[in-house]
Amino acid sequence: MYQYDRFDHQILADRNAQFRNQVERRLSGELSEDEFRPLRLMNGLYLQLHAYMLRVAIPYGVLSSAQLRQLAMIARKYDRDYGHFTTRQNIQYNWIKLEDMPDLLDDLAKVEMHAIQTSGNCIRNISTDQFAGVAKDELEDPRPYAEILRQWSSFHPEYSFLPRDRAAVYFHDMAYRLVKNEAGEVGFQVIVGGGMGRTPIVGKVIKDWIPKKHLLSYSESVMRVYNSYGRRDNIYKARIKILVQELGIEEFRRQVDADYAQNMDSALELEDAEIDRMRAFFAPPAYKSLQDGDAAVAALIAGNKQFKMWHDRNVTAHKAPGYSIVTISLKPKGVAPGDATTDQMYAIADLADEYSLGTLRTTFKQNLVLTDVETSRLPELWERLKALGVATATVDGLTDIIACPGLDYCSLANARSIPVAQRLIDRFDDIDFVHDLGDLRLNISGCINACGHHHAGNIGILGVDKKGEEFYQVTLGGSPEDDASVGKIMGPAFSEHDIVPAIEKVIEVFLANREPEERFLDCYRRIGMEPFKERVYADH
Repeated sequence: MYQYDRFDHQILADRNAQFRNQVERRLSGELSEDEFRPLRLMNGLYLQLHAYMLRVAIPYGVLSSAQLRQLAMIARKYDRDYGHFTTRQNIQYNWIKLEDMPDLLDDLAKVEMHAIQTSGNCIRNISTDQFAGVAKDELEDPRPYAEILRQWSSFHPEYSFLPRDRAAVYFHDMAYRLVKNEAGEVGFQVIVGGGMGRTPIVGKVIKDWIPKKHLLSYSESVMRVYNSYGRRDNIYKARIKILVQELGIEEFRRQVDADYAQNMDSALELEDAEIDRMRAFFAPPAYKSLQDGDAAVAALIAGNKQFKMWHDRNVTAHKAPGYSIVTISLKPKGVAPGDATTDQMYAIADLADEYSLGTLRTTFKQNLVLTDVETSRLPELWERLKALGVATATVDGLTDIIACPGLDYCSLANARSIPVAQRLIDRFDDIDFVHDLGDLRLNISGCINACGHHHAGNIGILGVDKKGEEFYQVTLGGSPEDDASVGKIMGPAFSEHDIVPAIEKVIEVFLANREPEERFLDCYRRIGMEPFKERVYADH
């Protein structure tokens, strides 16, 4: 992973010292809340319903075991013994005291971490595939380019006051996919103008291929056009997706290409030496010389149903022979999706050292990943994860629920998300039943800002306010994958007492109409919305 140099350390020290002074001035009353607000947001600090919330950056979801231990220490020292992993691959703490913030940031800096630009109208994080660098089918490791983008966008003066915040993930504002052109050269396909929130839109391809050396210059052109025309008069329309819709993709492309033509060979051009320097930080570890296929693991898969289901759902093929990728589920029964206790974080850090060469990943689905596990050691790791309560075999299944903090914490929310997620996990606690359903994404947001990605769920749930009462709107047919689609509203919203029975009926329709091995999304696209509406609203 990327290692800070003396300049990085000095920048972080200076920024933390600056914010320490700003906190002291706020506590003394020298700064009002209105004056302090933009300063704290630049350092990832929100004022929510009950306390301050801090969002800590985990760039492109890569963590060392030492960093996870420090995050655990911070949860114990400054919060209430837990952290919440988010859909931006970051971590949030929900009970921070303002007077503790300067020391907390200094503790983060000890392990090369910070909270800079995790909030505000800026590029908040660079996300990438949680299996980057180890996926068996990847074209090339995207992490070096993610780090290049992170360094380019951090403290960039033109991107410190964008019309609205940018979250550079696939379904959202800007995305890059490593692809080959007709000559077999690897470069980037560029997608822009996606987004969720009150206007959900699937992004459009603006460029089929650009060379790697122009990654920054093309990105700069996209952002410059957006910064020039993006709406600052209306917070709800201040997004790249709105500008692309208003101009049209062809006109947006024309303006970006015109700027790109002038700047493609500028100082932003990436030289091969710089790409190679960054790649060196992400060089593969010294894997053992192993063979794929382990007789003991195969025997356990054949003879132990629980292990087989966990292996089917939580274990992914690795590019190195004899190794596997293991997803740690943070969706156990009775726990808010994405939460991990201090003790769990300490223990998982130890497991990363023991089983995964000291490295982990966070995922946009609010889980953790051990990237480099010897396949022969999967049975013993499974036992250790079970003992920690993080071996639920539901990855990408119905109860692998994405949920935002909702009205339990967030001042923007209309309804609670966590209790609904917990009730759904309680209702569908038959692991055999959930396993047999196959891939099925269920996402929950507590408000239209869509931090829970409900638009992209095969089943989406949106909390809404109806005359002071919490109701829940259901959407069907969303997908964040290559076949990306925005879910469609099924009908009137349900009360908090009726939402779980409504989802039960949706599943019943799926099971009644499913073809052998058919995914929920494919079934929905084949039969359409009407069968679901007829069953769900029959007695509503």
